[in-house]
Amino acid sequence: QVQLIESGGGLVQAGGSLRLSCAASGGTFSLYAMGWFRQAPGKERELVAGIVWSGVNTYYADSVKGRFTISRDNAKNTVYLQMNSLKPEDTAVYYCARGPYYTSNYYALTDLHEYNVWGQGTQVTVSS
Repeated sequence: QVQLIESGGGLVQAGGSLRLSCAASGGTFSLYAMGWFRQAPGKERELVAGIVWSGVNTYYADSVKGRFTISRDNAKNTVYLQMNSLKPEDTAVYYCARGPYYTSNYYALTDLHEYNVWGQGTQVTVSS
């Protein structure tokens, strides 16, 4: 059974940085796309960034382009989200999720129905 465990969240001042990690166990991590989502209080969960199995294609929400970077290390079964220039509106619970299988198609990253295994989430709070 696949498990995803996020870490790296915390409290940071606006303009600061955090790096989130998501460690996978129990499955074939390297052949699946991975995504980072976030959910702020009173808002719907949104896809922040995604990366295909090979790392050749990535997706970013407009709100984080140029500030966040998703990457993966298939040898370590881990996906990362480097978050720079953080803003108070980035405050949310961040979740990693397993996405579509064995595709390098950019548009596949945006099919939210393909994300079917979720971590427990990690809180990110950005103070102004």
